[in-house]
Amino acid sequence: MRTLLALVLVFTTHFYSSLAATASEWRNHSIYQLMTDRFARPDGSLTAPCDPNERVFCGGTWKGIISRLDYISRMGFTAIWVSPIVEQSDGRTGVGEAYHGYWTRNLYAFNLKFGTERDFIDLVGAAHERGMLVMLDVVLNHFANPGETIQYQNLIPFNHERYYHPKREIDWGSQPSIENGWMGNGYLWLPDLNTEDKEVADILVAWTKNVVSKYKIDGLRLDATRNIPMSFWKRICGEVGVYCQGEVWASDVNIVCPYQDSMDGLHNYPFKVAATEAFTSPNGNLSAFVQVAQHMRSQCKDVSLFGTFMENHDNPRLGSITTDPGRLRTLAVLNILSDGIPIVYYGQEQMLTGANDPLNREALWHTHYSTANNLVPTFTRLNAFRRLLISAASPTPFTYAVSTYHLLGTQVLNIRKGDVSLVLTNLGVATDIVVPMFAAGEELLEVLSCRLLRADSMGQIKLTLTGEPLVIYPRTRIADSETTICGA
Repeated sequence: MRTLLALVLVFTTHFYSSLAATASEWRNHSIYQLMTDRFARPDGSLTAPCDPNERVFCGGTWKGIISRLDYISRMGFTAIWVSPIVEQSDGRTGVGEAYHGYWTRNLYAFNLKFGTERDFIDLVGAAHERGMLVMLDVVLNHFANPGETIQYQNLIPFNHERYYHPKREIDWGSQPSIENGWMGNGYLWLPDLNTEDKEVADILVAWTKNVVSKYKIDGLRLDATRNIPMSFWKRICGEVGVYCQGEVWASDVNIVCPYQDSMDGLHNYPFKVAATEAFTSPNGNLSAFVQVAQHMRSQCKDVSLFGTFMENHDNPRLGSITTDPGRLRTLAVLNILSDGIPIVYYGQEQMLTGANDPLNREALWHTHYSTANNLVPTFTRLNAFRRLLISAASPTPFTYAVSTYHLLGTQVLNIRKGDVSLVLTNLGVATDIVVPMFAAGEELLEVLSCRLLRADSMGQIKLTLTGEPLVIYPRTRIADSETTICGA
């Protein structure tokens, strides 16, 4: 233990204070998830080859991200989630290279494929200069070993078998096995750290606290949260001093919600799965979606601190399920305006179509970072509108307001959150509806189209839906900001 603690002390030569954004402050932000290797190259190339099927490094770096931060900020995103930064298992295996950042070899060294320590410091600084928070993805569950024979001596600092659980595959139906078993296969095993061991836990906590402090990290994304006991997460999130959001990859509300006792929030997998199933097809069950959303609210401590997402690096892109722009816009509306902290995976705005991993990890530079004929204008307007709602005077701030759900038939849903009314459908054909619960004669703005609407004497709006989502808000509440939102 003495040797390992010495390594920690060597690594922690300088300390800096982070912005240390609180969980409450993170509610006000909208996060753009980056995969460092696939977002932007430092040479600015828009044509450099990158076949996701090959599972190899494509050349994206931290300098590349810096060069394209304006692309992110102009869409209104105020935080970035960055891939893990540490040195990876080297070389090509039967399951590819460690371009994603989840195959740790050396906890105390930087991934030089992504750049130098100075480059990473510059990235965080460039984000902060734009008023953007930085969420760092950290992997504390496992290290990586190519091949069947485990070379423990190559893993730093945990260079002995005693730091790991015994090698056994995971039974995903057993929680003890999920926490103690190993992910991977004969091509590449992921030796599972014994975080119940005090020496291991102490080192991981010290490393995490140092990284947050030294590099001014504002929040943490916790990889493989379900694979580590809740007691470890409770300790580390209690000590690290920044917002923690964990990954519990499960659609069962009863599995996900208890983890909020150990951290600030979780990825809202139940909501994502239910929304995708409900709105990507006319056969989707809107009632089932409502039940999941309501169940989350009743079972979880605070859904407003969850990350609301529709795509990520582990799940098929929405564009692989449907190419209908109206459906994709509907899910974008849920992504940004639902309860929780929005997270948009890079390329969702470009309507990329990659299916399962690795196809959902395309090079964004091949899109030329286009801002037309995609969802960039949609996300830009939604983020601007959300900022307006956050700044608006209200007895219940928008980020704390609780959504209520009202089915207007089997295929149309009205969601109310504060003064915002969302009208969403999974139909792709014209349908006439009546939306109630407005003030008599009230003038309203449909935010996405900037169309003016007026409620009748009964407080109803009669509309024809064409498959596009509607975001309706009282015009008097938007006042001087209407020009900002609608650009005219």
